Amino acid sequence: MSLATWQVGQVLFTMLWFACFFIWIWLLISVFGDIFRSHDMGGVSKAIWILFVIVLPMIGVLIYLIARGDKMAKHNADAAKAQEAAMKDFIRNAGGTGTAEELERLAGLKASGVLTAAEFDAQKAKLLG
Repeated sequence: MSLATWQVGQVLFTMLWFACFFIWIWLLISVFGDIFRSHDMGGVSKAIWILFVIVLPMIGVLIYLIARGDKMAKHNADAAKAQEAAMKDFIRNAGGTGTAEELERLAGLKASGVLTAAEFDAQKAKLLG
């Protein structure tokens, strides 16, 4: 059968099968990732789940999603929160300090005697532009 003789229905059916195949691959990767990411399961239970998903893939994934779907969602939410916290921490540390905070720090250094009035004024002028 050449490509030119395919009917529209055959093309749509083939596209549906490809979509289902990619969804299946995504589900397998998600389930395996959740099995390995779960801290509440021991090594034996992880091995049993992996064996179950490998031996009976369709039934194994379906039962895993039914049995542990809520924990899978919680693991994903926790990972998203941790990633967001890490991103905010990085932005906070990489952003540096603001002008007001820097002036406050310079005033503290001047008050403690580390900076003279001339040095303070020079740094202040440099900060304010």
